[in-house]
Formats: sequence, structure tokens, C-alpha cells
Amino acid sequence: MRLATYNIEWFANLFDKNDTLIADDSWSGRYNVTKVQQIEAIAKVLSAVDADAILIVEAPNTGKSQNTVRALQGFAETFDLRTSQAIMGFPNDTHQELALLYDPEQLSVRHDPKETTNNRAPRFDHEFRIDLDVDATEDVVRFSKPPMELEVKSKSGFEFRLIGAHLKSKAPHGADNRDEAIRISIANRRKQLAQAVWLSRRVKAHVAEGEPVVLLGDLNDGPGLDEFEHLFGRSSVEILLDAGLYDPHAVSANSLRPGSIPSTARFPKPKEGRFLEALLDYVMISEDLRDRQPKWRIWHPFNDTGCWALPELREALLTASDHFPVTLDIDL
Repeated sequence: MRLATYNIEWFANLFDKNDTLIADDSWSGRYNVTKVQQIEAIAKVLSAVDADAILIVEAPNTGKSQNTVRALQGFAETFDLRTSQAIMGFPNDTHQELALLYDPEQLSVRHDPKETTNNRAPRFDHEFRIDLDVDATEDVVRFSKPPMELEVKSKSGFEFRLIGAHLKSKAPHGADNRDEAIRISIANRRKQLAQAVWLSRRVKAHVAEGEPVVLLGDLNDGPGLDEFEHLFGRSSVEILLDAGLYDPHAVSANSLRPGSIPSTARFPKPKEGRFLEALLDYVMISEDLRDRQPKWRIWHPFNDTGCWALPELREALLTASDHFPVTLDIDL
């Protein structure tokens, strides 16, 4: 079975208010890319990845007239993708939903944000209380993009929990000067770490119940991304690894001598005349899944030999998004 995560930049911009694709030559949200170019590139990437289930991060919007599931299923039908069904969890107000496209012949899936007996691990649409700055006062944390928690059963009958997440960005959006940027960056990192603790406690609660867990998505964290990462001692990724989850890219990047760090995203830095490469996207599994022959792959157009060898796929990956898919092949 192949599971995947893919952050598709500005996917919502490709649909009108009725969830119909806008396949024309108007500009998409991506620089110098038209809507029709991005649409075709996304379809090529999803076809090439050919996952049994793929988490779409920054999925189309759910709102007054729009519906994420309808948009994704319409997209899948248009391009004859075998991942013909879509499911989502709690909608949010950011126009960046979390949703799963999946093959109903291989998986049965339902949204199942069940309550836990452990009040230290509340549902993701509830509040989480934690003392973030050791001042003996609890802070109340909420997800702007509540993670999606699913009960999944494979064709063979194997059941597991799938959690799709998009953690808080650390970027100081809205800052007018350096002092304000520093303040916002630190506040954002504190909130992101709190979200990671919330996720880790939720994972531990499921593992304690004997449930295998797959956590995947954009964690907006990785080594060397900003100047404040040492301020709090641990990264979001390290918190989740300490919860008993495993992803080989995360482990290698967080080692003392990581060497060449894997990359799942590529952002232009026009003023510097270069691109910033970052490891942001992960597929983490609980320890009880590590004996099921897991194999990870980052579909990077330049670093993956299979992608590099196919010029059409390479160009599609660069056109579709500033992130690249991450897949896990595993015997379920």
C-alpha cells in the first residue's frame, strides 16, 4: 500500500465558487504559472505518484458555497484518478483545508475524532492547555487548521489511525519591522511546539490503546530553518519522534551530523538569486508498523533519480507546487 502527503500551493485558487475547475490562462497563485498549467501539472504528479491514499495539504476550500470533498472528487473524475473518493475532518477558516483522496477499492475510511479517556489529549477541535513559558500559568492553544483524524481499514482488513496535520507556520507574517518580526516569530514557534505536544499526546493515547498510527503532513519544521530554533531546546519534529514515531528523513535531519539534509520543499529567494530548500513534510509511523517493510520516498525533481529521469514529471513537480510529495510504501 502506498500512503502519501502533498502540500499543493494555492490549490483553492483553481476552483470557482461552485467548485468547478478554472482551466484558463489567468494567473494562478504560483509565480508565472497559469491556472491551466498548474491544474495539468497537479494531475500529472498525482497520476505518477499513484498512491492508494494521499493527504492533500492546502486542499480546496469549504465555505458558504464551496465544498472540499466535492472539489477534490470532481478533480479526480476529470483526470480519471483511481483515488476517486475524498474525505475531510473539521473545516477551518484559512482556505487551506486538510483532506484525504483515496481509492475506495483499497481502503475504507471514516472521520473518527473520538474522545480519549486522557484529558491531556483532547480532540483537535477542542482546546489544549499547557504552560508554554514555565510561568505557572496555563496557555490555551487552538488549531487554526485542526488535524484530521481518520479510522482506516485496508482491503486485507488491517485497521490503523491516520492523522493528517498542518502545523502553525513560524514565518512572521504581518510584521512591520525587525522587532515585531522577532516577537511574532517567537510567538509562532511557541504555538507550533504546543501543537506538536498536543499531537504527541494524542498519538501516545492511541498507541496505548493498541492502535497503529500514521501521522503525515506539513509540520512546518525542520533543521536550520530560522534563527530561533535553539531557543526552546527541541523542534516540533523531535517532540513527535520522542512520542515513538519514526520517519527516516526526520531522524537523519535531526542527527548530530546530518550531512546532506533531505528536502521536501523549494522556495524562491529572488533578492538572493537562489532557492531555499527545506524538509517540512513527513510520513511518520508508530513503532508497531516498522516491521511491515516500510519504504519512504521524497519525489524531489532534482534529488530523486526516478523523477530526474522523467523530464515531463520533473517539470510537473516544479509547476504544481513549492512542496513535493512524500510517499510511504508499506505492507498493510
